[in-house]
Amino acid sequence: QFVESDDDEELLFNIPFTGSVKLKGVLVMGEDDGTHPAEMRLFRNIPHMSFDDTAKEAEQTFSLSRDPSGQLEYPTKIARFSNVYHLSMHFPKNFGAETTKIFYIGLKGEWTEAHRHEVTICNYEASANPADHKLEQITPQTHFIS
Repeated sequence: QFVESDDDEELLFNIPFTGSVKLKGVLVMGEDDGTHPAEMRLFRNIPHMSFDDTAKEAEQTFSLSRDPSGQLEYPTKIARFSNVYHLSMHFPKNFGAETTKIFYIGLKGEWTEAHRHEVTICNYEASANPADHKLEQITPQTHFIS
């Protein structure tokens, strides 16, 4: 089984994670012919990325070698990929065929649970209302300064 591009050699994968990932390496397996991808561009934390968005500068770009057995690992710049919740992989070209085929993509890294904070609704008073803060120990006194 494999993924094959439609009309040209470009492929785009959007991979959402359920937590935070520190991505350390990527493996890409294709056939030993012209359909194997020749370049890989990685983007981080751009949900719902489209082909129009690939004009942006990638976080990291790799020149790929033909790897039908999936043994070549491409190390990422860990500082750029230390807090990834969504990964987009763009394969802009291959080794000369009309379409690109990918059989396997492997991601190497560390997953941690995402710390998502609920929305907190707070009400702040511009000035305190003494009726809201009754204390039995203190006797209320009013002082006027003229």
